[in-house]
Amino acid sequence: MCRWMAWLGEPLLIEELLFKTQHGLVDQSLHSRLGAETTNGDGFGLGWYGTGEGPGVYHSVAPAWGDANLRQLAGHLDSRLFMAHVRATSGTAVQESNCHPFRHGSWLFVHNGMINEFRTLRRELALAVEPSLFPDIQGSTDSEVMFHLALTFGLQEDPITALEHTIGFVESVAERHGVQRAVQASIGVSDGESVWAVRYSTEHSSRTLFVSADVDALKRLHPENARLQRMREGDTLIVSEPFADLAGAWHELSESSAVTVKSGEPLSRRSFSPRATNG
Repeated sequence: MCRWMAWLGEPLLIEELLFKTQHGLVDQSLHSRLGAETTNGDGFGLGWYGTGEGPGVYHSVAPAWGDANLRQLAGHLDSRLFMAHVRATSGTAVQESNCHPFRHGSWLFVHNGMINEFRTLRRELALAVEPSLFPDIQGSTDSEVMFHLALTFGLQEDPITALEHTIGFVESVAERHGVQRAVQASIGVSDGESVWAVRYSTEHSSRTLFVSADVDALKRLHPENARLQRMREGDTLIVSEPFADLAGAWHELSESSAVTVKSGEPLSRRSFSPRATNG
């Protein structure tokens, strides 16, 4: 499947997290430890918020580890909020329009997982997308359809509730078609001010997702780590798998849960329960 990360905090050169950590996202594209596949080389994407309107995005079908343009960009862009994704396709084409993050206005969306038997469910799911949003679907992935369903169900007003309705709808469609294990989902979304992340699967055996520990605790645990000592209160990293082998540095999100990260506010956690809907 895939690996992704999201950073919200003080402005940071993107290369610090993509390339300069012990087991950052680019290393995970070659050597994933906790993913369904070791290698995630079917393209990548980067989305960041800067001085322009809305987020910037860069997508490529090249493997992240071999893209010289990504290395150049990451060494010269700093951002207080960015998301990145390395892809291992679950069956759809390797093409730029299938690379995450997906963008709509000020929103970014990344996904690790799949809708089981998407070919069987695709038509019914796509037709439930709000008609004004439907033309914006450019690729062929289940992830992009899920994003547009979430927008249809109110992502811009209440992201977690919208995702509960989205996954509940997918599960109800799958049930009608006799599809088992409908959803596997580790999801991240952002509006440029906050980040929301969800860990859920129909069979309650979800892909991993971690959030960085409280900054003060990290500094006390690892006074020898210069990079951690530069972090400020509120700086938060959400990752598919830890970027470094540091005791106490990561908290794994529990099964069927969601977190919200907002600048200047404590991280909040809640349970995640799909809500049945007819679309």
